[in-house]
Amino acid sequence: MIQEFEPEATRRTASAAESSRANRGWWDRNADEYQNDHGAFLGDDRFVWGPEGLDEAEAGLLGPVTELKGRRVLEIGAGAAQCSRWLAAQGAHPVALDLSHRQLQHALRIGAQDVSLVEADAGALPFRDGAFDLACSSYGAIPFVADPVRVMREVRRVLRPGGRWVFSVTHPIRWAFPDEPGPEGLSVAASYFDRTPYVEQDETGQAVYVEHHRTLGDRVRDVVAAGLRLVDLVEPEWPDWNAQEWGGWSPLRGRLIPGTAIFVCEAP
Repeated sequence: MIQEFEPEATRRTASAAESSRANRGWWDRNADEYQNDHGAFLGDDRFVWGPEGLDEAEAGLLGPVTELKGRRVLEIGAGAAQCSRWLAAQGAHPVALDLSHRQLQHALRIGAQDVSLVEADAGALPFRDGAFDLACSSYGAIPFVADPVRVMREVRRVLRPGGRWVFSVTHPIRWAFPDEPGPEGLSVAASYFDRTPYVEQDETGQAVYVEHHRTLGDRVRDVVAAGLRLVDLVEPEWPDWNAQEWGGWSPLRGRLIPGTAIFVCEAP
């Protein structure tokens, strides 16, 4: 019997091209399992900013819900486009972009008829300058790219002046702790300042999954370097109603340390 190789987890450098290739393949292979495991929590047409369950309908980080009607919105790293479906239900005109073909197939499965789906790399957005009023990303693209400033600059380019860009990522402090939901995940195990990417690689040393760590200050500087203005930084608290565990996120950890950071930015 041939045994499937278990990827080796390591910390090493990974270029933009290697990161993009690895993560496209990983999401294509794992989209079915991801949607099966988390689809019920994410909903088919709900806009959730992270595992804590902060809902855009409540948070209004893109602006008042009543003002979304008619807005052109770009969702980056859209997955199955659940957030875009919610935006469409509010009367917006969303475009859901993702690197993974299989993820976008799930968008078709759940019925994203009112959403334009685009398969493309976030570092080279196939849209004209000023094409969108708003842009958003819920854990999409930004944690997985080697050059986040390039993505930010592309977002700024396609936003109209005054347009808002809101994105959520794993809170940078989480990189200092083990990715465990229980008590073992509450002790610092690594340097917060070690920016070496997390890489899973196959038996030949080829990356099959990559995540890039940036400190909180790095993220702020990335926003500024792209010519954007940081309006707010939201760190959602874990709500009492949420009893789920999702990877390293859990009620235990969520009530003690932040798990998600949401950056609210505007184009000047």
